[in-house]
This record gives sequence, C-alpha cells and structure tokens, in this order.
Amino acid sequence: MTWQDLALLGGGLGLFLFGMKQMGDGLERAAGDSLRRFLEILTRSRFLGLLVGLVFTMVVQSSSATTVMVVGLVRAGLMDLHQAAGVIFGANIGTTITAQLIALQVSDAAPVLLLAGVLLHCFCRRRFLQDLGGVLAGFGMLFLGLTLMGEAASKLRDMPEVADFLAVFARTPILGILAGLAVTAVIQSSSASVGLLQLLAAQGVIGLDSAIFVVMGQNIGTTVTAILASAGGGKAARRAALLHLLFNVFGTVLFFALVRLLPVTAWIAALAPGNPMRQIANAHTLFNVCSVAALLPFLDPMVRLTEALIPEARPASRRIGGRRAHPSRNA
Repeated sequence: MTWQDLALLGGGLGLFLFGMKQMGDGLERAAGDSLRRFLEILTRSRFLGLLVGLVFTMVVQSSSATTVMVVGLVRAGLMDLHQAAGVIFGANIGTTITAQLIALQVSDAAPVLLLAGVLLHCFCRRRFLQDLGGVLAGFGMLFLGLTLMGEAASKLRDMPEVADFLAVFARTPILGILAGLAVTAVIQSSSASVGLLQLLAAQGVIGLDSAIFVVMGQNIGTTVTAILASAGGGKAARRAALLHLLFNVFGTVLFFALVRLLPVTAWIAALAPGNPMRQIANAHTLFNVCSVAALLPFLDPMVRLTEALIPEARPASRRIGGRRAHPSRNA
C-alpha cells in the first residue's frame, strides 16, 4: 500500500465522517426543538427512555451525540441517572442502523443523492426542503467516502501479511477487542469504524470469526466521546459517562461468553450467506440487542454501582483544639 492509498483511505474516512454529521444535523434541524423536548418528557419511564434513545440516535446517526446530550441533561439536572440509563441503552441499539444502511451497498446512487441534496439546499426557499437537501447530500457524501475507502482497502487484499495479522484476532480475541477499541477511540465514531470493518470484510481482508471481536471493542471505544464530554462536568455527568462505559464493558463480557460457548458466528453467517457487509452489520446489531436484553433488568444495580464508584463528597469536618469537630446534632 502506497502513501497515495493511505491518503485515499484518509480522505474517504473524512468524507464519510462529514457526510454522517451533515446527515444527522439535517435530520435534527428538520425535526426542530421538538426532538429535544420529546427526549426530556418521555424519559420518565426506563422503557420509554430506551425507545427515545433508540429513535433519537437513529435520527442523529450517532450514539455518541445522544450520550453527550444525555450527559448535558444530567449535568443540568433535567434528567436523573435512572432516566439517562434507559436512553443510553436505547442509543446503543439505534446506532446500529448506520451499519445496516451501509450494508445496502447503494454507493452507485451516491452522486445522484449528492446532486439532489445540493440542489434542494441551494435553490429551495422552504427551510424544511433545505434541511432535507442537507440530509440527502450527507447521505451521498457518506457513500462516496465508503467508495474511496473501499478502493484503498482493496489493495490490502494483495498483502498476505495484513490478512495473516488480522487472522490472529480469531485465535487471540483480546487483540481484536483492543484493536476495535483503539481505532474507535481515535476517530470518535463507532459507525465509521464499523463501516471500515465492513469494507475490509467485503474485500476478503478479514473474516467474520475475527471481525466479531473487533465489533466488541468498537462498542467500548465509542464511550470515549462521552467520557471526554463529562470532564469537569460534576459528579452527575461523570456518572452518566461511566454508566455508558460499564454497559458496553459488561455487554462485551456477556457477548464474548456467548460467542465462545455457542456457534454465534455460524448463525450470523447463515443469516446473510455470501454477504460479509451484512454479516458485520448483523453482528453489530446482535451485540447491542443482546446487551440491552441482558442488562436492562439490572439497570438499578448498575446505577448503584456507578454511584458507589463515584460517590458524593463528604462534608469536610473542622478541627478545634486538636480534636475533630463534627456538625452539631439537634436533640
């Protein structure tokens, strides 16, 4: 792989990320402030919160964006940790829609979508149509970026040392998990890292038996954005970010056990034979659905664990005459 191929890969990734942001911003503007009010009002029940997190993340195309907003709402006192947990759980399922869209492989329509989006955005006077144009343009850029990344990734197919290295992930799963975590933490987008993994699988560079462990790591890596957003935001915000991390770590442990004990990889492959991109998308979806199904009943203990790991600060006591003075008690 030459430096031109690396530049093509980087440019495609940048176009993918920008297109995904453009699409999410357009959808959010089209929905208006009602989307945030919807989020604030309907999170009083954990199940409604889960549904809201799922729908909101499908709209903005980013679980990180949803979680960062939840951290902000918790910090502002508009949502408690139990409500935030439901939204975070739902966001993890909602983010899988991007990988399923990528698996549709409609890259040939990308230029048409991009042109239609630009025309709507530039020449329509109605705000809704302008926002819709932004969505279409973002969708087109997303798939155009995938095409560029695919051209660069195809060169890896002719490099046996790369395939041999990635095959190690099947024999040493922890390396696959760490690789997925690191890449996602760096590019700050699990959707982009899963999309890149889908391209590698489509080119025959990595098999599902290795990729499934990378998917687990990608789900942990996506929590870095919320952790950074919670820095300096008080205990409530840090607890929300920690809860997101704990959910994905516990989910990885559970799904890892399933993969090792049951023929999960074979089941996923059988659902979409001969379609590696769809197999990766299904693995991503299955991971998050299984994690939510297994951990939702334990939401309250997870919240208590989070509060125990980040406890409330104890009031400082004063020393008088060499002895510790405690606040006076009323008789």
